[in-house]
Amino acid sequence: MKEIEVLQTDILVVGGGTGGVAAAIQAARRGISTILVSELSWLGGMLTSAGVVAPDGLELLAFQTGIWGAFLRELQQRQFSGLDHAWVSFFTYEPCIGAAIFANWVAALPNLRWLQSGSPLEVKQQGNSIAAVRFADCWVKAKLTIDATELGDVLALAEIPHRWGWEWQSQWQEPSAPAHSNTMTQTYSVQAPTWVVVLQDFGAELAPAMDPPANLGAIDQFAETWSGYGPKSFLNYGRLPGNRFMINWPQAGNDYGLQADRLIASESAQQAFLQEALEHTQSYAYFLQQQLGRRYGLAQDVFPHEGLGGGAYALHPYYRESRRLKGMITMREQDILPMPGGQVATLPSDADGQMSAIAIGNYANDHHYPGFRFPLAAKSIRWGGRWTGTPFTLPYGCLIPESVDGLLVAEKNISVSHIANGATRLQPTVLGIGQAAGMAAALCIEQNCQPRELAVRQLQTALLQDPTAPMAIVPLLNVLPEDPNWLDWQHYYLKFPEQYPIDGNAPPALPRHAQHFSLATTKSSKDKSQEAETFAGTFQRRNIQDYVLQATAPEILAGQMLQLVTLHPKIDRQLQQCESGQRLKLRGQWNRSGNWLLVTEIQS
Repeated sequence: MKEIEVLQTDILVVGGGTGGVAAAIQAARRGISTILVSELSWLGGMLTSAGVVAPDGLELLAFQTGIWGAFLRELQQRQFSGLDHAWVSFFTYEPCIGAAIFANWVAALPNLRWLQSGSPLEVKQQGNSIAAVRFADCWVKAKLTIDATELGDVLALAEIPHRWGWEWQSQWQEPSAPAHSNTMTQTYSVQAPTWVVVLQDFGAELAPAMDPPANLGAIDQFAETWSGYGPKSFLNYGRLPGNRFMINWPQAGNDYGLQADRLIASESAQQAFLQEALEHTQSYAYFLQQQLGRRYGLAQDVFPHEGLGGGAYALHPYYRESRRLKGMITMREQDILPMPGGQVATLPSDADGQMSAIAIGNYANDHHYPGFRFPLAAKSIRWGGRWTGTPFTLPYGCLIPESVDGLLVAEKNISVSHIANGATRLQPTVLGIGQAAGMAAALCIEQNCQPRELAVRQLQTALLQDPTAPMAIVPLLNVLPEDPNWLDWQHYYLKFPEQYPIDGNAPPALPRHAQHFSLATTKSSKDKSQEAETFAGTFQRRNIQDYVLQATAPEILAGQMLQLVTLHPKIDRQLQQCESGQRLKLRGQWNRSGNWLLVTEIQS
């Protein structure tokens, strides 16, 4: 028998998904020896190999910071058709472009070694600390390990206390948590994963006819799939460049979560669930072609896949939920909801009263249980002419086990309740979680300390002042990363969290006692790849934060009513001041799928 190789490193990142690749890149950029072990040939997880190439949340320009902001800017440079194609997100892109970005970033770091060695098989502990992890072809010994697997595999192997599934309202008094078990919670132990498929519009040519899957499910379950939308709007939900369509559709669509406990039961049980989830999506794709006709079929060569529709199916499901660490702090639903009368959540503090935030999120709390309606406490706000989510922050303690040393988490496996997970699981937020975990691990190596011993203020400062991808810690709706006072405002609210405004808007001027930092901030988040066009027409205010333009130019849009939206705080303020009947000349991009005009400049 071949002797298994033993590797040594300062930091081991287990899992090459969204959080894992961010953690590994950040740790290595700090100069720390790092090994990243992935299961697949693509890095990025949800953002690439799972096919969810329409990221949700942190879309406002003020929130496009850190590795998330850098990823967006790189996408804008590489995808010449721009990113504004669908109506579910402002950003859709070819999965291979996202995977190439992460691979290039990893390859540029000589102290980061990437191994495609599969899933972790065993964890070795020394005393109270994680010491090494075994894979199929090697052991990796590390001073610090980061569990960034899709399902919290290291937590299970090391028998670190964790949660799976529902908590009842009595546990944390979360307003949306069920009081007790019911039919829905018995049917779905966790949120339903989705196996994404990409369809192609073949135009005048006929798409290859799909054969019925060997285990074709009852396709009448999909009969109401675009009810209330229509087939065109349904397809444009996840429109990609090149007349392709990402299908990640919750309404009688390809969500699948029956007996999801099998995902953590055994290898054979997990494989049985995955096979059923894939077959469910195959049945759905077959149904869609039957309904839409052979103008539409499976896209080719989207993913590096053999035998699954020529590469139309993602490499693995989009997992919305994982085993969840029992950490030093557990995020609850209350921590993501807006303050009374406000539009941002309260900033978290640790036991010493220090502001403990290390990453931000803002997505609405979104849960998926096919066939059931599950109302949740509202956490959405109107901003920029559209709905967005209440900004919130994640505390450092949710990355650290209650008692075990030598480990951080960096994916959907953070210490969070089942309810709050619906807002923390989104791709941009998980990139931020990963970046924070990678930076924390690097600082621990530099200081020869355990994660629980690291001063959170040092971590926050390092993230804010990172020379490559500085990341916002405090959500401020009206302060852009390129603002000369951006860093000052961030540090001010870290020092004086009680001054944080409930509307999330910093006042016009810094207080006199604010400390000044004469350091460069992040690069501009302006979209340079997609040239703005000029539009003209009559402005109409339909409601609060609800605006339309009756277009007169360009001629192709004359007479149409275009929804006006923006991601820029200056434009948001200007739109609030416009009056109905006012003639406007604008610069922006028209999104045909959502029929909105993304305004980048108001000229008159």
